[in-house]
Amino acid sequence: MTQKLLVGKGEKELFILPKMANRHGLIAGATGTGKTVTLQVLAENFSRIGVPVFLSDVKGDLSGISKSGKEHPKITERVNTIGISDFSFSGNPVTFWDVFGEQGHPIRTTISEMGPLLLSRLLNLNDTQTGVLSLIFRIADDDGLLLLDIKDLRSILQYAGENASEFTTEYGRISRASVGAIQRKLLSLEDQGGDIFFGEPALNLDDFLQTDENGNGIINILAANKLMRSPRIYATFLLWLLSELFEQLPEAGDPEKPKLVFFFDEAHLLFDNAPDALQEKIEQVARLIRSKGVGVYFVSQNPLDIPDEVLGQLGNRIQHALRAYTPRDQKAVRVAAQTFRTNPKLDTEVAITELGVGEALISFLDEKGRPNIVEQALIRPPFSQIGPIESKERKSIIQSSLVHGFYEKSVDRESAYEMLKKRADQAPKAAPIKKKKPGRQRQGIVETMAKSAARSVGRQIATQLMRGILGSILK
Repeated sequence: MTQKLLVGKGEKELFILPKMANRHGLIAGATGTGKTVTLQVLAENFSRIGVPVFLSDVKGDLSGISKSGKEHPKITERVNTIGISDFSFSGNPVTFWDVFGEQGHPIRTTISEMGPLLLSRLLNLNDTQTGVLSLIFRIADDDGLLLLDIKDLRSILQYAGENASEFTTEYGRISRASVGAIQRKLLSLEDQGGDIFFGEPALNLDDFLQTDENGNGIINILAANKLMRSPRIYATFLLWLLSELFEQLPEAGDPEKPKLVFFFDEAHLLFDNAPDALQEKIEQVARLIRSKGVGVYFVSQNPLDIPDEVLGQLGNRIQHALRAYTPRDQKAVRVAAQTFRTNPKLDTEVAITELGVGEALISFLDEKGRPNIVEQALIRPPFSQIGPIESKERKSIIQSSLVHGFYEKSVDRESAYEMLKKRADQAPKAAPIKKKKPGRQRQGIVETMAKSAARSVGRQIATQLMRGILGSILK
């Protein structure tokens, strides 16, 4: 088995086993209790055994994982307390990504790859509008119309709305009101910068599954501090990534170590107001993606943020301090304590509220996949820098990346927008109706009236003449 990964130490050293790392995990705790540093420790542990990592940097302070750490009294004290004899500072291989292309390589996908279910979540559509959007995708597929970017989707929506009566028999009723509502939601998405996300070249997931020349796994960092201003886009984007990994990766069984470890920070956003269909998809991905060799680690402040169906799939647990100020907080403490395997020497519920910064309750899976009893422990310091690097250092890493220059330039090939526009231009136009000029029309009317009047006057004169002649003869 690949070497065990030291995470912390209590009465004994606590290791996460690489073979059990794809059984998913949870890092929970209140703000300021040390979740980010714990995430950093886990990420560099996986990288060192050749496992690629994906993580989202929602606060902008995880870029330091790319740079070697420095001596500090608190770090020295923690290293001595835990008793790490071979501790040495070092950085990790990193690739930076950014949906907006500002703090990393752009990440794009196409409308077709996103699919109607996730796109409905992104646009916050109701059930009726979601049904119409699914019909739009079906029409585009049957008609050979590629949906790559937002202008493609807008074009097919307009096309379907204008020809709704023709599609009713085969596809069902397409409400023009729903089409209009979807169009308005697309405008709102564009205002939030969502249009940048759709297009080509689309992300090749193989670029996430790379190692460097020394065999260390690449740590892929998504700059999410700006993306977090649109929480629905953030959550839907990460769910799309998980879904793509689930659909594209082959079955792996139980590998000696994961193919990829995926950290989902601010995980509660994934489940907030999610419709039933989407909730089922999330649960399915969490349950089955393990067999693809992918470990998913949810990072959240409160265990109550994660539905029970998903929480039950998370075998490796790290619980930082929770504050029990409100009834909901007290419930969260009880729930968190009940999810651990009991330690007779430890009152778990009390310990959760008394943990210091950098301390946690830890329970990892053993060699047989069983949860170990919970232990109170100090998290080991990371080998890399705690806190962000400078902008020029980030820029240098981006420019030296193997994928630099490929994703930076967008491509706009022929798709639904261009194809529908070409059809409209080639459609035969109706011959114009010839109309008489108003002046000539009035002139014709006058001439007709004049001729009629002349004939009438002529008849009157002729009648009078005949009467005169007949009168003279009779006399």
